[in-house]
Amino acid sequence: MAEKTDGRPRYQQIAADLRAAIMLGDLPVGGKLPSVRQLESQFSTTSRTIQEALAVLRAEGHIESKQGQGIFVLARQPHAVDATAYVVPTATGYQYNIVDVQEVVPPADVATAFGLDEGEQALLRKRLTTLGGKPLEVDRSYYPLAIVAGTELAGRKRVKGGAPRVLAEAGHPQRYFVDRVSTRPPTTEELELLGIPETVPIIQQFRIIYTDHDRPVEVSVLAKPGNLYELRYQTTI
Repeated sequence: MAEKTDGRPRYQQIAADLRAAIMLGDLPVGGKLPSVRQLESQFSTTSRTIQEALAVLRAEGHIESKQGQGIFVLARQPHAVDATAYVVPTATGYQYNIVDVQEVVPPADVATAFGLDEGEQALLRKRLTTLGGKPLEVDRSYYPLAIVAGTELAGRKRVKGGAPRVLAEAGHPQRYFVDRVSTRPPTTEELELLGIPETVPIIQQFRIIYTDHDRPVEVSVLAKPGNLYELRYQTTI
């Protein structure tokens, strides 16, 4: 098998090494990074390359510079997000802001999950989820029109109790969901809505939520910035 070499610019390679050390705790929160001169020696490179690498980490929110003191790891670890189907909004916690609501021909994977015919439409509710006022997630949730037409979900207002309440009242209570988790670069819309640097990947959850008799009633494509958040799953074995 042919060897794979890292073709990224040197500053990106260094940023990746430092980022991994921060996320694994080898460079602890609140701790001081080695000086630029020490990093030059450690990575056998120039001051300019080190500064470019540090600029990437600074833009991603991993480090901060203190005048006359040095560079420190920010006192913030990736926020652990419980992988639940719905989180109740609170004044200082999660909030949902409606970006768009419309009937659309859904992506192929969504249509397949619902068993829709080619060209058949579904309801899309696109939301920006924030945590403490900061963007957390772009949520594109799709629903079969036969179930949600004429319900609160078809309107542009935020829905008290969210989709779980509306679907339950329509006779389709959410019972369980299955996630497919992957990473990818952000789209332009995601980059702008989430306010993230272009170097930050997206954590994508493709979530199918089922009601009784294993019938899918919601498919959500959830996009989270990968630099500041991690998913937390808990199960019994």
